[in-house]
Amino acid sequence: MSGLFTLGIGALFNVEKLNMIKFMAVLISFTGVILVSYSDHINDSLPYATAPLIGDILALLGAVFYGCYTILLKLKIGSEDRIDMTLFFGFVGAFNILLLWPVLPLLDYFGLETFEIPTNSTLWIVIFLNAFIGTFLSDYLWLLSMLMTSPLVVTLGISLTTPLALMGDVLFKGIIPNIQYSIGALLVVAGFLAVNTNALKEAKIKSQQEILENSQL
Repeated sequence: MSGLFTLGIGALFNVEKLNMIKFMAVLISFTGVILVSYSDHINDSLPYATAPLIGDILALLGAVFYGCYTILLKLKIGSEDRIDMTLFFGFVGAFNILLLWPVLPLLDYFGLETFEIPTNSTLWIVIFLNAFIGTFLSDYLWLLSMLMTSPLVVTLGISLTTPLALMGDVLFKGIIPNIQYSIGALLVVAGFLAVNTNALKEAKIKSQQEILENSQL
C-alpha cells in the first residue's frame, strides 16, 4: 500500500507525475505482494492472527506515514547535495534515543511488548550487525537513492526484498517456492522495472528541456 500512497501524495504535492505507467506499475507490484502474503497466510505453520483488524489498520497507517515522510523529504531536500547525511542521521538517532526507546519499558509494563536486556554475546553481535546493516546502512542508501531518483522508485525498490528472499530460500535453504509465491515475486520485479523505465524516460525528457532552455538564453 505504501506505493499507492507515495504516488498519490507525491502527485498531490507535484513531486511525482501521475501517469498510467506509474499507476499500473504500483498495481502490479501491489498485486505481487498480495499473492506472496496470501501464499504465506495459507501456510499452516504460521500462528493465527489474534487481532487482524487492528493489525490491518496499523499497517495502513504505517503506509500513509511512510508516504508522507518520503514525499516530505523529497519536497524539502530535493537533491542529495543539499543535505549532510551524517548530521541528518545523527539527529534521527538522537530523537530515537530521547523520544522512542523510553516507551519500550512502558509497553513491557502493560504486557504489550517484552523488553529485556540480551543475555549473551551472540545476541549483542546480532543486534549491532542489524543496527549497522539493517538500519544505518540501508537507511543511508535508501535516502540517497530517493534523492537521486524519486520516492516512488525507492518505494517499489524496497518491495524487491520479496524476490530476494525467494532467491535466498532457494540458494541457501533449498526451499522450492510454490507457483503463487513465484508469480507474486515476478510481479514485484515487473512493477519495479516498469516504474524505473518510466523514470529514465522522464529524466531524459527533463534533460532535453534543460538543454533547450539553456540554448535559448
